[in-house]
Amino acid sequence: MADQSDSQKEKASKGTPDTKSKDTKAAKPKSKSREFFDALIYAAVVAFIIKIFLFEAFRIPTGSMQNTLWVGDFLLVTKFTYGATTPRNIPFTDIRIPFVKLPGFHEPEKGDIIVFDFPGERDEVQSKEVVNYIKRCVAVAGDTVLIQGKKLYVNGQLFPNPANALFDNMNRPQTFANPRMFPKGAGWNEDWYGPLRVPKKGDKIRIDSSNFDMWKTFVMREGHTISMGSDKKVLVDNAELPGGEFTVGRDYLFMMGDNRNNSLDSRYWGFLPVDNVVGKAFIIYWSWDPSISFAQIFDLLGTVRWERIGQFIK
Repeated sequence: MADQSDSQKEKASKGTPDTKSKDTKAAKPKSKSREFFDALIYAAVVAFIIKIFLFEAFRIPTGSMQNTLWVGDFLLVTKFTYGATTPRNIPFTDIRIPFVKLPGFHEPEKGDIIVFDFPGERDEVQSKEVVNYIKRCVAVAGDTVLIQGKKLYVNGQLFPNPANALFDNMNRPQTFANPRMFPKGAGWNEDWYGPLRVPKKGDKIRIDSSNFDMWKTFVMREGHTISMGSDKKVLVDNAELPGGEFTVGRDYLFMMGDNRNNSLDSRYWGFLPVDNVVGKAFIIYWSWDPSISFAQIFDLLGTVRWERIGQFIK
C-alpha cells in the first residue's frame, strides 16, 4: 500500500510542472505584430459595418447634377435613412446576390437627392454592371409626371426648379420625337414629356398590342415573362392577363438630374424601383478638380474647393 501511495504521489508531482507550464503559456502577452494584426482586423470589421449600414463615400463622376454637385465632389451618403441593405453583389464583381433590407426612418420623398443601384438602360432587363447613379427624386409612386417646354409638373402642379438647375438654350418643338425616350415609341423628347404615371404597387396597367413594346421590359424587370401571340393576345408567365391588365408588384420613383439637358435619367431608362435605392446624399467632405492626375499632386492639391467642403446637400 505504501508503494502504491508513493507511486501516486510521484505521478501527481510529475503532473504539477506541466499544469504550471500551460498556465504560463496562456498568460504570455501578445507580440507587437499580433496586436497590430488584431487591430487591423477590428478596424476592418468596424469599417465594413459602417459602410454597409451607416455611411458610404461616393464620388461625382459626371456633370448630370451640375451645379448642385460638381464633378470631383466627394460625398457621404446615409445608408440608414431609407433602410440599409446587406451587400447587393459579391465585392469587386458584377455578380448580384440576394439582399435583405432593414427598416428605415422614412421613404424617399420628392426633392431628395438619392444614390441608387442603376436598373439598366431602357431596353435592358438589368444593368450589365453593378454601378451607382445619383439623381434627384422628382416623383414617387402614384404621381404623374409632365414636362412642357422644360417646365416640370407633378400631379398638375409646377415642380420648383432646384436652386442650381441648368438648362440648355436649344428650342425643341413638341412635335420632335427623341427615339431614345422612355417608354419605347412614346414620341416624346426631354423638354416635352408625358403625362406618365409612376407605377405604384397594386396599380393596374392595361397592356395590349398597341403598347406591348412600351411595357415589355417593365414587366420583365418585375420578374415575369411576357409574350404576344399571333392572335395579338398578351401572355404574362404563359397566362393571359386577367381583363388585359398587369398588376404592378412594387413601388417606383422618377429620377432626374439637376442639369436637365445633360442627364441620362428616368426620361431615358425608365422608373427606378424603390428596392434599388442605396442611400441619401448627405454632405460634401472633399472636392477638387479630377481632370488633374495624381502624378501632378501639388497642382491637384491647388484645385481643392475649400468653400464646398462641409456643405450639406439639398
